[in-house]
Amino acid sequence: MKLIVGLGNPGRKYAGTRHNIGFDVVDELAARHRVEWEAAPAEALMAKWRAAQVLLAKPLTFMNLSGHATRDLLQYFKIDLADLLVIVDETQLDLGRLRTRANGSAGGHNGLKSLIEQLGTDRFARLRIGVGRGDARRDLADHVLARFDGDERPLVRETIDRAADAVEVFVSDGLEPMMNRFNRKEDQ
Repeated sequence: MKLIVGLGNPGRKYAGTRHNIGFDVVDELAARHRVEWEAAPAEALMAKWRAAQVLLAKPLTFMNLSGHATRDLLQYFKIDLADLLVIVDETQLDLGRLRTRANGSAGGHNGLKSLIEQLGTDRFARLRIGVGRGDARRDLADHVLARFDGDERPLVRETIDRAADAVEVFVSDGLEPMMNRFNRKEDQ
């Protein structure tokens, strides 16, 4: 079984924000594959896909505590870390850019920091989705908690679709093919 965790913050207040692009990608996958969200045996929503061989998840613990729900799901379903993929926003990447890594630091991202703390390792795959840095004079928290501008929305929609395509490659073919296909700058 594989666990695909989209990071974000629960509630209408945060819907459509840059920080919630992880939620947007797992929502796209759930819609594509016609699976319904349900309560999980952790503080999260989950949707079972591919005859329950893939579990989509949205932690409801808020971004900064995402590691708790993810850890609980891994333990409950006895999923290996090699079968975990975390989808997260990244301000250090241009809007629309995708970057997959097999492991790495939190890079200042509090959701990844929580995961690393709760899992006791940084050795899990993550798909970082570029949301841009915005105006350097603007507070970074304000930037990631803001909604996308109207002129950005077409690129954001395309990016969510491409990220969902990348997750499908991870599920069917593994991490290496996903990285080879979607980390290339010309694919952005």
